[in-house]
Amino acid sequence: MLFTETALVRDLAEWLPRQRWFGGKDGPIDELSIGTATELRTGDPALHHLVLDVRQNGATDHYQLLLGVRRDLPDRLRHVEIGGGSGLPDPPGGHPYGMRLYDAAHDPDLTRVLLDDLAVEARIGPLRFRHVPGARIRTDLTSLPITAEQSNTSLLFGDTYICKLFRRLSNGVNLDLEVNLALTEGGCTHVPAVHGWIELEPEGGTSGNGEPVTLGLLSDYLYTGADGWSLAIASVRDWFAHTPPPGGPHTPPDEDEWAELDASAAGGDFAAEAERLGAATAAVHRALATAFGVRTLSPAEVRAMAARMNAELTATCRSVPRLAPHAKALTAAYLDLAALQEPLRVQRVHGDYHLGQVLRTESGWTLLDFEGEPARTQHERRALAHPLRDVAGMLRSFEYAARFLIAKSGTVPPEPGGRLETRAHAWAARNRAAFCRGYAAAGGADPAAHSALLRAFEFEKAVYEVRYEAQNRPAWLPVPLSSLAHLAT
Repeated sequence: MLFTETALVRDLAEWLPRQRWFGGKDGPIDELSIGTATELRTGDPALHHLVLDVRQNGATDHYQLLLGVRRDLPDRLRHVEIGGGSGLPDPPGGHPYGMRLYDAAHDPDLTRVLLDDLAVEARIGPLRFRHVPGARIRTDLTSLPITAEQSNTSLLFGDTYICKLFRRLSNGVNLDLEVNLALTEGGCTHVPAVHGWIELEPEGGTSGNGEPVTLGLLSDYLYTGADGWSLAIASVRDWFAHTPPPGGPHTPPDEDEWAELDASAAGGDFAAEAERLGAATAAVHRALATAFGVRTLSPAEVRAMAARMNAELTATCRSVPRLAPHAKALTAAYLDLAALQEPLRVQRVHGDYHLGQVLRTESGWTLLDFEGEPARTQHERRALAHPLRDVAGMLRSFEYAARFLIAKSGTVPPEPGGRLETRAHAWAARNRAAFCRGYAAAGGADPAAHSALLRAFEFEKAVYEVRYEAQNRPAWLPVPLSSLAHLAT
């Protein structure tokens, strides 16, 4: 091992909990060790690939780190320095004592090594650099990290590639690679084309199922894209700023007129894009069914699914009493689901679908990030589900977008009589309907014809939101609760 493990492990144990992508911030690190260490570049600067084994609360998670080593650390990299530089020994001909250690994902002088190795499909120790057949990887590009991400780190290579580095590693092939690669090979135009990936062979120590562990994914960078969340928020802001005309030029609208406001009146109407997004979603669902197949749930399995939903509701009501007034309506929806007698076709779906997971480009809508919900296990994320679960996730995202500016204090001026909530409900209702219309017209399961199923899925997601907000963002708890006040009636 090239490293003085005692010093490096000590520094990493202090540094890791401060990183946004570290998933164990809720408890102390019981044990940290270096699972694998692979030298990717020698000299100054040098680059090492590490897999860190982190034990917390009786479980071990694995994280990857690109470790940079420099004699002198430039100012632009000081914010990602690790420890005090004592992690390396001073053997003859080796690195002198005092070399500086840092997170090299932020160093474009070193990350270009990833493109070099992908271009030639290098094999370095337990690391394998792969590209799709026939791909020609450009190696003349400089990287720039996207700093806004939390669970992963993505590097932009010019306006050509985006390389997602999975910080917290999953056993086996990552779902984002598995799904995007299959859809790319199937010719689906609503996902970024995959060019290559980096993997760790099973003997690297993190996979218990004999599969290689996915470390990174290189795909098209859609530099002209705007994310759906930003576009939706811009539409809501325009709608909130819109002054309705009813009541005459000098007379404000009365309360009945406020209740009948049409969200299409504002200049930044989003409904046409919501309808196109629904159509793109249906196209991806068809491609997923073709690539991975479908199966059928029996009525007994559907009843078991409804029982799990109701158990989650009961537990959440105990921890978040403000949900309790809606429990009767939610339970009734789960009973309606349990009463369905027809078999239910299930397939691979997105699994964590919302407006932040889609991009609007010059050619249409593109879906991103098929990893599923981060809090769930790999087995749970790979489980088959009805496509309307994704539809429900997007409908919940419209509810959030409609109320985001209200929840963010000081963003919009208050209005009397709950009028902002009235406006939010009108915007959400219009865009929900447009999305469902586009989804059904493009061949997806018609939400209107499967109302009991969709309602149960949406309530399940809302219960998850209530639990999450209560634990992490209490100020946001009114967002899912206020939408439930409309949906549960």
